[in-house]
Amino acid sequence: MNPSSPNILIADDQEDVLEAFRLLLKPEGYQMTTVTSPGKVIECVKKHAFDLVIMDLNYDRDTTSGREGLELIEALIALDETLPIVVMTAWGTIDIAVEAMRLGARDFVQKPWDNTRILATVKNQIELGRALRQGRQFEEENRTLKQRNPVSIIAESPPMKAVMDIVHRVAPSDANVFISGENGTGKGRVAQLIHALSPRAEAGFISVNTGGLAEGVFESELFGHVRGAFTDAKTDRAGRFELADHGTLFLDEIGNIGLAQQAKLLRVVETGEFERVGSSTTRKTSVRIVSATNANLRDAVADGRFRQDLLYRLNTIEIQLPPLRERGDDILRLAEFYRSHFAQKYRRSLQSFDKKSASALLGYSWPGNVRELAHVVERAVLMAKHSSISIADLGLVNDSCVQQLDAMSLDEVEEYLVKKALERHGGNVSKAAETLGLSRSAFYRRMEKHGL
Repeated sequence: MNPSSPNILIADDQEDVLEAFRLLLKPEGYQMTTVTSPGKVIECVKKHAFDLVIMDLNYDRDTTSGREGLELIEALIALDETLPIVVMTAWGTIDIAVEAMRLGARDFVQKPWDNTRILATVKNQIELGRALRQGRQFEEENRTLKQRNPVSIIAESPPMKAVMDIVHRVAPSDANVFISGENGTGKGRVAQLIHALSPRAEAGFISVNTGGLAEGVFESELFGHVRGAFTDAKTDRAGRFELADHGTLFLDEIGNIGLAQQAKLLRVVETGEFERVGSSTTRKTSVRIVSATNANLRDAVADGRFRQDLLYRLNTIEIQLPPLRERGDDILRLAEFYRSHFAQKYRRSLQSFDKKSASALLGYSWPGNVRELAHVVERAVLMAKHSSISIADLGLVNDSCVQQLDAMSLDEVEEYLVKKALERHGGNVSKAAETLGLSRSAFYRRMEKHGL
């Protein structure tokens, strides 16, 4: 039996009823535990995790009121309010059904039951229960992350103060936000801050690198799939739009997705409606979309590489992040932040940057922006021999190519950065791509473009 198969607890005082459920549900791949009394139900639920409880309302042969079952529902809800409960009785009345549902039961069936309806009810309630539990888990993880790592951004320079002003004005709204800027400028961090300051903060912040999704998995990742939709679809799976319901979905590298995927994305952005791969059931989600790219999407629209209607839907509000070289003293503030962070992480006693290293930080052009600064400071913390970080510890190389960046064409700069990233990481494509904020596929495309 597959340990990931749904686990169902069935409670009834008649052995023939329990056997009928075994014969019905076992061929469907469900795991089952059967008990004959309310006390055993509570005992099992306290010891094991179940995806569904199917329970009789009457256990005393002389009682038809359903009172034992109603009390059991209350006890189960007190133990786990996300546990789906389906009740059944041979003495079904509207009053008992209404009372059972009021106390927390999800559905009600009368004996003798219809097998087709029972199977549909079991499948639906297990799916709904898992989605509810997953949503609660995301909410708890979000609360924990915010407590441990509240979103904060160093933004004392005038360009970043202007950015933060926009963030604080738009975050409380439900408007979609489009963040543009060079690789490594902190687009993901700004997206997290927008979510944290929004009314959706208690729900999930779901991030997906859309530029790194191959065409074959794009729909499955964003919209989910049902079991059997394709060869490896062993179980139903919720997509990112579903997981982000009532929260924020961050679509990173939005400029790298193809036109076919853009058309599929446009519909859910416009209507909130989608279908899981392999299903004809239309689902609806309430999601705020924050998207980001380092590409110029207006040029992409003009070239026919990006849909204008999709861009209009995504950039209700546009935020342009400045490169690090334009952020003045934020450079030193960020360097100090990372020095403190990495010194603590690696248990190094490093108090500051010396004067020459501070000047070098300010004079460097930072083609990799904040992400490069973080890597440089981390290396310096590890390499430093004294109580302060020296210019040698930084390892900054202002060679002739760096000094001539202003004179290079865009393609020449891109080729230079790709080469330097590969050199820095000894030819490791994954690490080089990460340094430049690119997916592996996007990085390979640039290598092929420049014949590397």
